[in-house]
Amino acid sequence: MRTGQDYLTGLKDGRTIIVDGEAVHDVAAHPAFAPIATTIGELFDLAADPAQGMTATAPETGARTNRINIIPRSREDLAGFRHTAEAWARHTHGWVGRSPDHVAAFVNGFAAHPEAFAAGDRDLSANVLAYHRRMQTENPYVSYAIIPPQVSRATTAHAWDGDFVQVGVTEERSDGIVVRGAQMLATGGPVADEILVSCIKPLTDDDADFALSFVVPVATEGLKLYCRRPFAPAATSSYDYPLTSRYDETDALLVFDDVFVPWEKVLVFRDVAGLRRQFFDTGAHVLGNWQAQIRFAVKLQFIAGLARKVAAVNGVDRFPGVVEKLGELAALTSVVESAVLAAEYTAADDGSGLWLPGKRAVYGAMGLQAELYPRALAILRDLVGGGVLQVPSGVADMRNPETRADIDRYIQSPSAPAEERVKLFKLVWDAVGSEFAGRHHQYEMFYAGAPFVVKGYAFRNYGFDGPLAEVDAFLGSYGVDTP
Repeated sequence: MRTGQDYLTGLKDGRTIIVDGEAVHDVAAHPAFAPIATTIGELFDLAADPAQGMTATAPETGARTNRINIIPRSREDLAGFRHTAEAWARHTHGWVGRSPDHVAAFVNGFAAHPEAFAAGDRDLSANVLAYHRRMQTENPYVSYAIIPPQVSRATTAHAWDGDFVQVGVTEERSDGIVVRGAQMLATGGPVADEILVSCIKPLTDDDADFALSFVVPVATEGLKLYCRRPFAPAATSSYDYPLTSRYDETDALLVFDDVFVPWEKVLVFRDVAGLRRQFFDTGAHVLGNWQAQIRFAVKLQFIAGLARKVAAVNGVDRFPGVVEKLGELAALTSVVESAVLAAEYTAADDGSGLWLPGKRAVYGAMGLQAELYPRALAILRDLVGGGVLQVPSGVADMRNPETRADIDRYIQSPSAPAEERVKLFKLVWDAVGSEFAGRHHQYEMFYAGAPFVVKGYAFRNYGFDGPLAEVDAFLGSYGVDTP
């Protein structure tokens, strides 16, 4: 099994990562990326540890692989995936949104339905199967970029000023294609091994040049990753910023300057309908978003734990108003926990041997994510109050004997000495108030798209026929002449 060191060594590959106008030559050593690279490496080490039970034999290859690469053919396979995804999420407390299990779940769906990639002008189904098998044998960290640049939401790529703003094909060769343009949002892309590039936004028939799916190594010639401002370098210490200093997975815009992609890495080619098929006719969207809710449940549990501890340290955990808020946070968390398990409980064979989590539960939880996360943060903010503002500027104040005595005397609680209290409140600040926290607030609200899009998934997958029939039957049971 691939280890963390294998992964970190693989990052020294000449990739082009741009931060503040300059190229980063060694992401594994750069202060912006080294912390998250180390964390991802720890995930690989965790999976490689036989004691964790995170591997299984792949039926397609007969080789041991991470369970995240197993196509679920039974309820037990789904449970195995959940246990692995939970173990990884638990290691990061849910603060790494695009760990390798996310895109792996999508590729499992692709490989379960290769016929979805054979319906266009080109039969690319063999490429999908080959890529899935390579994931099983090599266990790469694959991120994805499946959203066009936000040039205009009123029109699609073909109508934008300038050629190939959204990544599209400029040349078709016998051995592959040449692509140009940009795509976003590659969360974790700078420290991934490869990136799946596609488009989940609906396109029109006039957008055929942009109807692509392909996979590229991050170190592909002509590919540049423009990062948002990394937060990790500003983290003065792990004591002051315990989340930022570990889990800042930088988002990036991908820019392709006439990049060659060999045919064997192309999954969808000039096929507008094929873009939709890959996500929604294969089960990929359900599997990927079930993983997302597994991770989200773990994160909410961590926030609930923070809130409960803050209330205890402040000595208010028996106040009725505080119990009410903690109860609400517990209820919010339980909604997602329950949806994850309900999806597994209601899973069924899709008719081809692929076991899919229940869509009603998966999309129901997704539909509330944009409301659940801000509400969870609001409760934590209420409980911590101004305590997060009255902490020393940095850990240096704790280390300096001349200032430590004042801190020990004036910033403490009966149940927590100063060092413990400051440590807790700095962690809470990193969860609700730092730049890292602000990015996570926005990220969770738009994790699966704009709220109206996500609620549309819930609407379409709820199954209103039953409730409507019940209402109609009840209406039919009485009338104006009914006594």
